[in-house]
Amino acid sequence: MFQYQQGYSGFWAIVRFGDLLFHSTVRVVRKSSRNALLGLFNNVFQSVMMIGVFYLLFNVLGMRANAIRGDFLMFLMTGIFLFLTHTKTMGAVVSAEGPTSAIMKHAPMTTFLSISSAALAVLYLQILSMAVILFFVDVVFSPVVIEDPGWVFLSFILAWFSGLAVGLIFLGIKPFAPNFTRIGTMVYARANMIASGKMFVANQLPAYVLPYFAWNPLFHTIDQARGAAFINYTPHVTSITYPIYFSLGVMVIGMMVEFFARRNASASWNSAR
Repeated sequence: MFQYQQGYSGFWAIVRFGDLLFHSTVRVVRKSSRNALLGLFNNVFQSVMMIGVFYLLFNVLGMRANAIRGDFLMFLMTGIFLFLTHTKTMGAVVSAEGPTSAIMKHAPMTTFLSISSAALAVLYLQILSMAVILFFVDVVFSPVVIEDPGWVFLSFILAWFSGLAVGLIFLGIKPFAPNFTRIGTMVYARANMIASGKMFVANQLPAYVLPYFAWNPLFHTIDQARGAAFINYTPHVTSITYPIYFSLGVMVIGMMVEFFARRNASASWNSAR
């Protein structure tokens, strides 16, 4: 009849949330594969396959001359790593447990915790995969030389953060239009194969084509990452501040939409649709 619920405040509330976030993130990582090494291998394999496909594509079509002068593998990896991180984060956030999920019946679990753990799980796997691939390239092919590693990592984090923000928009729409959300995320991911700019150098784009790419935060982060990775390339048409402002603005809108959906969502929708 009577229940005692212990309250937390200040430092211990942060510690408790961090503990919940850690265990929830581990749960998301282990959900895709029960074996941690197998899950990491699958993630690495996807990245390696995409790098291999684009490496052959550039050589067969003779597009290698359009790349930045320097390490061609580094040119490919700076685009593919950020592209995969952005799209996978968006997909993980959209697939996170919503307010009508069964796990939300457990008191400590919240949608904020679910979204955060889904995004952090992708970040964890992508950082590990990137480290493994860079180590392999450095040992087998040629030494990996990055002019400004800190700026490259900042661009990587911004690609992840912008994917989280875009995913929040689709997650908020999902309870009201699940079919539109599924198609929208697929179209957005496919469009970013071209719109992200990972296949070409942003400085070489004609002025009349640039507006078709400049709206995309991933286009800016990839170009900024290449400017930090190569000593002989300086980005002129992109900015590091645009992805920050874009992500913050979209995240605020996404949080408002998700809050409205959480307050009005009903478990009966799943059976009705």
